[in-house]
Amino acid sequence: MAHNGRRGFLQSFSSVFANKKQRSEPIRPPYCKDKDLFISECPRCENIPCVAACKENIIKISSDKTPCLDFSKTGCTFCDECAKVCERGVLSCDDDIEAKIDVNVSIDIVKCISWNGVVCYLCKDVCYDDAIEFLGMLRAKIVSDKCTGCGFCYGVCPTNAIEFKINSRE
Repeated sequence: MAHNGRRGFLQSFSSVFANKKQRSEPIRPPYCKDKDLFISECPRCENIPCVAACKENIIKISSDKTPCLDFSKTGCTFCDECAKVCERGVLSCDDDIEAKIDVNVSIDIVKCISWNGVVCYLCKDVCYDDAIEFLGMLRAKIVSDKCTGCGFCYGVCPTNAIEFKINSRE
């Protein structure tokens, strides 16, 4: 089976790297003031309008009947549609809520091929926020002040080097 383009070429030799890890805590959609509302309100929502409203098809319903994000194919454009249709007030596109997903994004330098001498800009090419910088042509790093956690970089990485960690509650 032939691979198309640069991504296919890079994926053809990336099988030595581990598969994407399963997360213990789901990544939640943006526009939420209170994470506890996902647990208390979302399972009671019968229509699940946020899933249908998502233009990127990244909102999925987890086993606990709450919405979570799946970045395996694409990312969040922050179009506000999920918040506009939320019937329970969990998501809200109020001016005081930042269009950002509550995660810390990092690059595993052991898995990242740019850290291992291969020129690869796939993560940078899809980053709308210009939050991925390189030292010269190699060694990618996430600029946390610019990163919105949109997830576009996650699905394109041929070696699964992009990692998302849920921000802990304080």
